[in-house]
Amino acid sequence: MHNNLYNISPIDGRYSKLTQELNNYFSESALIKYRIYIEIEYFIRLCKTRLPELKHISKKDLNLIKRIASEVSDEDIQRVKQIESITNHDVKAVEYFIKEKFEKINLNSEKEFIHFGLTSQDINNTASPLLFRDGLNNCLYPELKKLIKILFELSKKWKNISMLAHTHGQPASPTKLGKEINVFKVRIDEQLSQLIKIPHSAKFGGATGNLNAHYVSYPNKDWHKFSYKFLADIGLKRSYPTTQIEHYDNLASQLDAIKRINTILVDLCRDIWTYISMNYFSQKIKKNEVGSSAMPHKVNPIDFENAEGNLGVANAILSHLSDKLPISRLQRDLSDSTVMRNLGVPIAHSVIAYKAICKGLNKLIVNEKKISDELNENWVIISEAIQTILRREGIEKPYEKLKELTRNNNNIQETEIQVFIESLKISKKIKKELNKINPNNYTGKI
Repeated sequence: MHNNLYNISPIDGRYSKLTQELNNYFSESALIKYRIYIEIEYFIRLCKTRLPELKHISKKDLNLIKRIASEVSDEDIQRVKQIESITNHDVKAVEYFIKEKFEKINLNSEKEFIHFGLTSQDINNTASPLLFRDGLNNCLYPELKKLIKILFELSKKWKNISMLAHTHGQPASPTKLGKEINVFKVRIDEQLSQLIKIPHSAKFGGATGNLNAHYVSYPNKDWHKFSYKFLADIGLKRSYPTTQIEHYDNLASQLDAIKRINTILVDLCRDIWTYISMNYFSQKIKKNEVGSSAMPHKVNPIDFENAEGNLGVANAILSHLSDKLPISRLQRDLSDSTVMRNLGVPIAHSVIAYKAICKGLNKLIVNEKKISDELNENWVIISEAIQTILRREGIEKPYEKLKELTRNNNNIQETEIQVFIESLKISKKIKKELNKINPNNYTGKI
């Protein structure tokens, strides 16, 4: 049994339990399975076009052919890798593997229609967006939606907790804790909605994108229409025109969208970390957990620190992928293939981060007394409210009056505010209105 302690990447080592499901989409084994699927689906589609050489393929034959893709075993994967060790070409190894399977089901004479007219990138540039789509749908999106749900629930739970805001790190007009959490929920929601709308695009057009081999072999068939429909039927949007490879523009947009979501979550992690340091939150801990190896009293905000670190790694790789992939020399160079093999790495780091944030959020305990005490120690913050009402009433230089009062005294309390209001040459009605304002109720409408 393989020991994860010896893996170089923490994705497959320390965090392997958190990322195991991603193996179904971003591992070498998964890529081989998706390539086999594309080759088989393409062959079946050729049969359905009624090419003369494939007219005799029966329903029984088609069922046997489909099973090649649907029942890929570990032994099959190993066989593909054995063939690759000889061919030194990963896609050609898949082609030869399928041809071996055809021989076993007595379709030897038809096997040359496997990979017919295609180049490697017709397989890679359909397998990769397909596995990427499935990886997002089955792994990344569910974790992100769990996080959004937790934020939504916390925003409702804490909606009535007034708290001191801090702009530029200084006491500022009060807000509601639930609303501050909802800011992040809405931001992520909007970016996720945009991400989901970006199509998963694929290239399918032969050696240089023009289906040359197809048209020279069967000039009377509409191969472009064939390609559009083939990709649409497996859930992909065809990019056309292209060179030998997919131009990756939509993939770059998807990667950048994930990066934006991750950036928002870095913002969330840093805010929550800061609130914990301010004692606005404490954290639930398990009895035997250790916060610090040296200081027994400490409970470190490790979930948010872990998430921030993983989000940073994810975004660094996402940036490189989105910057690099749309660039290729002339009709094709191999650098995109090397980079695409890392497609699952930023997704894994993102998923690790999302799970850590969910864990951290579920451990938060609001220290309402601390929040309330700090709010009530900062009566200075209602100076904005007072000067705004005085502006409404046409009082001369209200901003300057409040500035003079507050700048010379950083510890203004309710009494000083009341004395100031009483000194104003305004009606009793307006004074009464001003005296109703306090740090707890000066929170706007949320």
